[in-house]
Amino acid sequence: MKRIRTLFLVILVMVMAFNVVGNTPTQAQALPFDGVEATVLTFTGPQIAEPLQRHAPEFQKMTGAKITITTVPNADLYNTILKDQSTGTNSYQGFVLYPQWTADFVSYLEPLDSYLANDKTIAWDDVMPFFRNTTAEYAGKTVVIPLDGDFLMVYYRTDMFAKNNLKPPTTWDEYLADAKALNGQDMAGDGKPSYGSCISKKRNAQSYWWLWAVAAPFLQTQGTKQGAFFDTATMKPLTVNEGFQRALEIMKETGQYGPPTENTMDVGDTRSLFTSGHCGLSLDWGDIGPLAVAPGSKVVDKTGAVIAPGTKQVVDFKTGKLVACDKTTCPYAVDGVNYAPYAAAGGWSGGVSAAADPKVKQAVYAFFSYISSPAESGVDVTLGKTGFNPYRKSHFSNLKPWTDSSMSETAAKNYLGAIQASLNNPNFVLDITIPHNQEYQQVQLDTIQSQFLAGQIDAKTAAQNIFDAWETLTNKYGRDTQMQAYLAALGIGASASGSSTATMAATAAK
Repeated sequence: MKRIRTLFLVILVMVMAFNVVGNTPTQAQALPFDGVEATVLTFTGPQIAEPLQRHAPEFQKMTGAKITITTVPNADLYNTILKDQSTGTNSYQGFVLYPQWTADFVSYLEPLDSYLANDKTIAWDDVMPFFRNTTAEYAGKTVVIPLDGDFLMVYYRTDMFAKNNLKPPTTWDEYLADAKALNGQDMAGDGKPSYGSCISKKRNAQSYWWLWAVAAPFLQTQGTKQGAFFDTATMKPLTVNEGFQRALEIMKETGQYGPPTENTMDVGDTRSLFTSGHCGLSLDWGDIGPLAVAPGSKVVDKTGAVIAPGTKQVVDFKTGKLVACDKTTCPYAVDGVNYAPYAAAGGWSGGVSAAADPKVKQAVYAFFSYISSPAESGVDVTLGKTGFNPYRKSHFSNLKPWTDSSMSETAAKNYLGAIQASLNNPNFVLDITIPHNQEYQQVQLDTIQSQFLAGQIDAKTAAQNIFDAWETLTNKYGRDTQMQAYLAALGIGASASGSSTATMAATAAK
């Protein structure tokens, strides 16, 4: 089987390369990218960098292109790309990056629509519409290739929930109650107390997304186009209200049932705690699902996944107060709960530098196309070490790679079902795709959240400080410019900018 698969991949990539480069059948004896070298930049792994590093040598054997993978710390990735491209240094010919950064990098990224049109192997229609049409596009052009799919969801210990007669949390209040009930119990079987909840909260990492997963159901109720970050009429941040303050308090309270060093833990740390059996609950992207069945895991067939919890109260933006969910305030609620699953980051994606030589561009695109192809990605998304999560239709419909990875069919259906429940929710939350997004989230939000979790400021002050910091950035970069980008990302025409968030939301509900 391995030999057949290898032969198939050789043919696959050769055909792909010929389609992209425009070679004729008479050239089939030569490797299409002999002598081509390119450097692709991403963040320090092992996640995300691992599959790139693993696939690069095999890609070279099949095509001749030598792809070097270079990494920098996550907190440095944005500025490294920006400095390299804006100064014309052009040390990197490809990037694996957060797609919401495309607002800043679009002028440096090669438009990929013509490449896709000539690529018969990428199976573009197999990519889920959200990732194909939202994360991959900017201003009507495809500028990145999805390699990963990201929605934040909750994982829980099915055995411990059954033992304690608990149900998976549907609201954040239930999450806290479940975490409290489990905290201190021996869940790893090592005679030591385990933790009710493990959530990454390290500064200069990725924890700032976690907060908005908690805040989202308080803030967005009327569907995706309402948005969960800014008022669509004024571009004022949606933070100075009871809902956002409550989200801050929930985030902090989870720490009462977590590791004492949780504020310094990155996702790799909390994932290790969960898979070693020491956590009852966790909030994360899709990574814990495959990690739970990886070699050494103590939670095989003991891990459940559910859509991120919602709320039974939401913000009335006219007053800033919390009000009960009903058919008007929460038209998409299920059993009185408003869910707003958050597509945090949107999924790592591959972009090609527009400044690279034409042949190099073709090789870098072909590399991303190869990694994204159903054959390769279908396996990579089942491996926890990759950091790649499902984003193709075939990732959800073909269970064989999942069962081949040691995940039971029941576990696979549960895991994939939780992701689909997020992806298919009419109230799912889009991340911020506006110019200088990184300053809003990775700098200001991350800093203020860290100060709050450290006890330096209270929830009301933190909410106000985020509001003030984001207002300063919006004024600095131009309110009209930022609003136009925000509305476009939500799929709202310019005419929508004249209505308040509350009014627009009410109209959307009709």
